[in-house]
Amino acid sequence: MLSVERFTVAEREVWIGVLFGERIHGITFSLDGRDYLKERIASLRSFLERRGVEVELVPKESVYPKLVHDVLVGRRDNDELLGELSFHGVTDFERQVYEWLTKRVKRGSVVTYGELAKTIGTSPRAIGGAMKRNPYPIVVPCHRVIAQNGPGNYTPKPDYKRFLLKLEGVKEWTNSKRI
Repeated sequence: MLSVERFTVAEREVWIGVLFGERIHGITFSLDGRDYLKERIASLRSFLERRGVEVELVPKESVYPKLVHDVLVGRRDNDELLGELSFHGVTDFERQVYEWLTKRVKRGSVVTYGELAKTIGTSPRAIGGAMKRNPYPIVVPCHRVIAQNGPGNYTPKPDYKRFLLKLEGVKEWTNSKRI
């Protein structure tokens, strides 16, 4: 199923799309309109299907976009939605990283790829790959993982990462509250 809603956040239009069955299989969003959201949904669907997750793009209203919005604006903590995520198609390593990040790096805080890698016992490159493949953006706060010298990359656009961090009160990468 697919549920889509449009919200206004910090004077910007935010489209949130959620693919779900009994639980959430994937989340995507757009700051660039509904047409770009459709591209993001197609990309997410393709990713999930390559991972063996059956996805139907049948529109169905649900509370999921509103719950994601509530996390986005700080009305809910990210970890409150962990139980809503299916984790279908996610590797054991990815799940470990996503759960650690969601439970420990709170709104307004950041962690570097290297710090997270050291904590998990892996490499910064492996963390970067897991962040790039995150099917649950906003809820699993991959935008809070930064490079040592700046915000780092973000899929789909680095501008989206800066928007999310600014919305959470992160002003400078070097003096942000680090975990």
